[in-house]
Amino acid sequence: MNESNKTLGEFIIENQNDFKYSSGELSRIFNSIRLAAKVVSYKVNKAGLVDIVGAVGEKNIQGEDQQKLDVYANETFIQTLINREIVCGIASEENDDFITVGGVDNDHNNKYIVLIDPLDGSSNIDVNVSVGTIFSVYRRITPFGTPVTFEDFLQPGINQVAAGYVIYGTSTMLVYTTGHGVNGFTLNPAIGTFYLSHPNMKFPIDGTIYSVNEGNYIHFPQGVKDYIKYCQSEEEDRPYTSRYIGSLVSDIHRNMIKGGIYLYPTSFKASKGKLRLLYECNPMAFIVEQAGGKASDGFSRVMEILPTALHERTPFFCGSYNMVEKVEEFMYKVK
Repeated sequence: MNESNKTLGEFIIENQNDFKYSSGELSRIFNSIRLAAKVVSYKVNKAGLVDIVGAVGEKNIQGEDQQKLDVYANETFIQTLINREIVCGIASEENDDFITVGGVDNDHNNKYIVLIDPLDGSSNIDVNVSVGTIFSVYRRITPFGTPVTFEDFLQPGINQVAAGYVIYGTSTMLVYTTGHGVNGFTLNPAIGTFYLSHPNMKFPIDGTIYSVNEGNYIHFPQGVKDYIKYCQSEEEDRPYTSRYIGSLVSDIHRNMIKGGIYLYPTSFKASKGKLRLLYECNPMAFIVEQAGGKASDGFSRVMEILPTALHERTPFFCGSYNMVEKVEEFMYKVK
């Protein structure tokens, strides 16, 4: 079969043996995410035509204004996963606590938990900029037959069995890894099917794009300031190009294709960083590493951080391998 004609469903079936321990559940989780992504994609593409944009007047656990599409996407992904009775727990950016899912006959025998950012970059919805969904899948570590606990969710990123993102832009793409490379699938909206469009995605080892909110420059650590000056200096292949969308999924997706680095460091305003470790940084780090890139907190590997809280934050640097190595070099100089 021509790779470009291969559907997501066919690809999952062909690669089921990559899912360690799984007897079909992980494939069914991806099928649930695929279905929810199509529903959310439809709503995102109707934004402006129906009353689905704007804030709902409430704040989420992060203290951020909830958008109507945030709430809709959150409910869609959670209900789709619960209805399939294939996960034992779900944690979302939009919920204070994790959700326990009893499964068939409420026996708590399902194997996997899912952590999700249902609509990353949702503040951009009103201005028609790409947004995304980020998800992470772990095998539970508490005994089968018992409800999940925080222990199941507070696992380091190296324990992930799958991770991915959906980007809702000029086209809708689902990109994921199970630890055997990264593949991207584009939705054909006419028939509602995802087709393999970007097989074996790889970060260029070097890049020419740096993505950071330079409006916070004055608040950045000295190592980051020095790296930004390095990116701007007219030497060798520099200056690099500055590109920042303000949507984590969009920025990293572009840099994976074109070559670049994404930076969200600590600042005086966000002493622990802004991005959430469990459902933003870890899944993105898994994807980035599987695509030949590197993901760091500025000093060490993000996926080796041992989480202590569901909504824990961390500084985050990821992208083309040599670019992340270079920013770490600057960070260590002034540590």
